[in-house]
Amino acid sequence: MRLNFAIAAALLFAFASVYAKSQIISGESAISGRNALATVARLADKSCAGRLSGHYGYTNAARWTMGRFMEIGLNGTLQPYSSPYSIVDGGRLEVTLHEEKLTAKMLTDFMPLLFSDSGHIKARAVFVGWGIRAPEHGYDDYANIDVSDKFVLCFRGAPDDDQKWVQHDEHRTRMSVALEKGAVGLIYVYPRVIAHPNGDLQSAFLTAMISDSFFDKLLTVEGTTSESLQRQLLRTGRPASLSLDAVIDLTVKARHFPKGEGYNVVACLYGADPGFKHECVVIGAHLDGVGDHAGFRFPGAEDNASGCAVVMEIAKAFMANSIRPKRSVVFVLFGSEEQGGRGSAHFIDRLPPGLARISAFINFDMVGIGGKANIGINEFMEIHRNILEQSDQKRSVISNVRLIKSLGVRSGDIAPFFKKNIPLATVSSNGLRPKNQYHQPGDLPGLAQPMIMESISKLMFRFAFELCEVNPI
Repeated sequence: MRLNFAIAAALLFAFASVYAKSQIISGESAISGRNALATVARLADKSCAGRLSGHYGYTNAARWTMGRFMEIGLNGTLQPYSSPYSIVDGGRLEVTLHEEKLTAKMLTDFMPLLFSDSGHIKARAVFVGWGIRAPEHGYDDYANIDVSDKFVLCFRGAPDDDQKWVQHDEHRTRMSVALEKGAVGLIYVYPRVIAHPNGDLQSAFLTAMISDSFFDKLLTVEGTTSESLQRQLLRTGRPASLSLDAVIDLTVKARHFPKGEGYNVVACLYGADPGFKHECVVIGAHLDGVGDHAGFRFPGAEDNASGCAVVMEIAKAFMANSIRPKRSVVFVLFGSEEQGGRGSAHFIDRLPPGLARISAFINFDMVGIGGKANIGINEFMEIHRNILEQSDQKRSVISNVRLIKSLGVRSGDIAPFFKKNIPLATVSSNGLRPKNQYHQPGDLPGLAQPMIMESISKLMFRFAFELCEVNPI
């Protein structure tokens, strides 16, 4: 009799476990790749004007997404913060080499940086390597070269991968050093020209970007190339600055809006357990893009309408689920990631009412192209790697899981969470992006793939729900 009772109890426990598990994942049926694709198309629409934080196009996108959260029953708000921004209406760059004149083509050869002042400056050019002045590390690209009243040209990057260079590789640091040394402007050399809004306006200081191939034309007199200079800098770890036999004539036409206001879109599902509902799992993605400039549209479909679409699908799954999570869940679409992460930095100390602690953070950035997911976790999420892998057992979406040991200069919205030692995971898809996509007009909704967005949404819904249930986290 005792044996029969033990068997019955075991069967009852097994049935209860299966039933509970089915209840946890019942919300999956609300997730749709086709709906995610429709969200991407809506956010990449011309009415959103590239979603530059502070601009009316971003505000349109924020209001639309807030409306969608409220339609599924979530409580939400638009969380305002200061977001100055600029719109570049046009520009022209011409270079004189001896008697020859080279005219750069907008968005092929050059593009004003989207925080440049307006104006016209004609001046000689100087190459200053990485544009880094770090006497504390015995390194100075500005040593023994006069840049007063000249344009400085430099690469983005640092002498090596050491974390000591992170602050020096920030745009604002590099611009400040050039100003202190008396330069009239700074021009980055990038492999390809992109739209780039991450910086601050400096009065009477012009900033732009040129391509490697256009820089090669400027180096013909010096008998070198952009690739050779970069190889030399990396090989020697020492400055390779030089005066160029070139005069740059740069015009930038821009409008500046110092009182722009950005918004985080914040929607909350409060937990069911009185002992845990004050804790929350934050699920987020950046809503902003780079804006529309100089007659070009920058739709920002993959970067990062795709991430926003996934967050919204996961929100639908939580609201459709048969049981409510123990912990609260906060869905956030951040502003100003492209301008240095202002939105996420503003949010992290301003949780919705009744919430006191962030238990974990899951971030999505560029998740619409490919067939698998690349996931980065910090050391505090490492303890839950098994939950992540179990969530993927049937679906096999994960390509790799890497450990994030430190923050780089390009860390985006995970930075404030990482600094507070909050367990975090950041997700991207593994597809190859076209060369004309990243921060360019080619980032179109037609490139987004519904199946990968659906698969990632279902995987991370399961993972997020389990994080809400695990005790402790």
